[in-house]
Amino acid sequence: MSRVKINYPDQIPIFTIEIPVRITDLNYGNHLGNDAVLSIIHEARARFLHKNKLNELNIGNCGLIMADTAIVYKAEAFFGDLLKIDIFADNLSTLSFDLLYKVTTIRDKEEIVVCDVKTGMVCFDYEKRKVCPMPAGFRKMLG
Repeated sequence: MSRVKINYPDQIPIFTIEIPVRITDLNYGNHLGNDAVLSIIHEARARFLHKNKLNELNIGNCGLIMADTAIVYKAEAFFGDLLKIDIFADNLSTLSFDLLYKVTTIRDKEEIVVCDVKTGMVCFDYEKRKVCPMPAGFRKMLG
C-alpha cells in the first residue's frame, strides 16, 4: 500500500500555536480521534486567520473553502498532551494553496510527531458561490 506523504517547504512556519488534547478529543482507543484532528487543525487555521484580522469568510474580497485534506498519523496523542501545530503554506496558485500542519507533542522530554496534515484551500466567493482569485494581500501574508 502506498502511503500519503506530506513534505514541508524549506521555510519557517507562518504560524505556530499550542492546543491541548481535551477529554472529548479521545476515541474508544483512548487516544486522539481522527475527527478531533480535523477540529484541532480547523481551530489552528481559524486562529491564524484571526491573528491577521481575517476569517474563513473574509480574507480580503473573498473567503476560503476546503477542497481536500490528508492526515498522516505518526504517533498517538493522549488526554493532557499539549499539541504544537506549525502551519506552513505551499503550492500557491491564482485560486488556491495548501496549508500544511506539523502536529507534535513533548513526551518524556522528547518531541514526538503526532501527525502531518494537509488541507487544500480554495479562494471562494460565498455570495456568488464560485471560486475567485486570491487577494494580493492574502498571498503576501502566506509568503
